[in-house]
Amino acid sequence: MKNIVLLGSTGSIGTSTLKVVEDLPDQLRLVGLAAGGNADLLVEQSRRHRPTVVSLNDPDKARRVQNELPGTRVLCGAEGLLELATLPGADIVLIAIVGTAGLAPALAAIRAGKDIAVASKEILVMAGEAVMAEARQHGVRVLAVDSEHSAIFQCLDGKPPESVRNLWLTASGGPFRDAARWPKNALAAVTLDQALKHPSWVMGRKITIDSATLFNKGLEMIEARWLFDIGMDRVRVVVHPQSIVHSMVEFVDGSILAQMSTPDMCLPIQYALTYPARSRSDRVQTNFAKLGTLTFEEPDIDRFPALGLARRAGDVGGTLPAVFNAANEVAVEAFCHRSLGFLEIPVLVKRAMDAHAVVENPDLAAILAADVWARGAATR
Repeated sequence: MKNIVLLGSTGSIGTSTLKVVEDLPDQLRLVGLAAGGNADLLVEQSRRHRPTVVSLNDPDKARRVQNELPGTRVLCGAEGLLELATLPGADIVLIAIVGTAGLAPALAAIRAGKDIAVASKEILVMAGEAVMAEARQHGVRVLAVDSEHSAIFQCLDGKPPESVRNLWLTASGGPFRDAARWPKNALAAVTLDQALKHPSWVMGRKITIDSATLFNKGLEMIEARWLFDIGMDRVRVVVHPQSIVHSMVEFVDGSILAQMSTPDMCLPIQYALTYPARSRSDRVQTNFAKLGTLTFEEPDIDRFPALGLARRAGDVGGTLPAVFNAANEVAVEAFCHRSLGFLEIPVLVKRAMDAHAVVENPDLAAILAADVWARGAATR
């Protein structure tokens, strides 16, 4: 039996994780849950899974939840996340918290000897160098939950970095993939409603806009660079609209291994939680005859400069990836409030990156300071 702490239980990754746990009751047990502000759903989840400890951001909501769950310890705030991340008896901590709030719990879990499963991009984008160094020092695993990084992890299967020629991240291409329909001059007039109409997925607002600009794929490039100890020059992107090939590894002898399936986030979550075993699941069924054709295209760097900015951030390292991430968050928020144009999102990020004095080998305080600086610079 593997004991799991889940930080971010009420979001999409969190609710999918609960499905996986329910599928494998003899193998997986939830011992701790943390939610942001959705107290009602946290209570419902706790009554079903009976964790020993739960946590919420808001102290008033935590007091209310304590009254509704008298047999459960209820924590709150950043301290609650740290206590959950280091919970005695937990084997793995799955971190699905949006934003920088997952960084400190991730490092605390590692230092407490826990494996971590990472669904929050900020952890490896902002602090990948520090997180992976800590994981090596403490002898714990950092397991991927993103479908793309899970695919690469499965294809690598323990092969050393020197055996890899390229890592290939696949991208759906978003709603503006068709250059004939959406030339660069047309992208300047893209509206919020158009950017939110993803051709394949229904997701939250931020990630949907990031998929439209390809910033999401840029963030994944930086994650892959640290997660698999591969230089940015060997992290590549190919557009694959069907989203069946989740990513690929090209080895030095020219062989390419791909992980493929009908998209379902339960699959990479289950693999992270049960690793190194594979457990039976009937959730994912893939019929190649029905799929018919899989296609691949080069990404258009001119129309989608986020990929080039991500490559630069990953190459330079230090605090620059934190600036890349934070400035993009500010730019997306401004676009969603219709105070910034679609093509101005990467322009704003580049300006913040150009103005930043990079700190090499940063500690957590320096990373968080760079995040705050970038948000202020981008806002100004």
